[in-house]
Amino acid sequence: MDTKPENDTDLRDKINRETARLAWSELQKHFAGGTVVFVSDELDLVDVALRISHDDKANIVQWMADGKIAKVSDQQAQEWLETDAELWTSVVSPFILVQREKPRAH
Repeated sequence: MDTKPENDTDLRDKINRETARLAWSELQKHFAGGTVVFVSDELDLVDVALRISHDDKANIVQWMADGKIAKVSDQQAQEWLETDAELWTSVVSPFILVQREKPRAH
């Protein structure tokens, strides 16, 4: 069964249900292991997780080239530790995708 990411509503729902908000301090051991990936707030975290799970290389490579997804930098990690940041997370083994909470529109 070869489904396109846009049409995979069951997997999208599963990923969405498994998305959680975690403190950066809880993710540090994974950062040390090099498995934490930052997702820009320009992208939808669930969509990125879905496309990674479908091995959608074209979009992933483009997002990496545009700096919209990347391994968490030491600078980001330090800033998040100092501010006790909470991040939206989604696990797509072996990676943990993280994204800053989007500001709410008033």
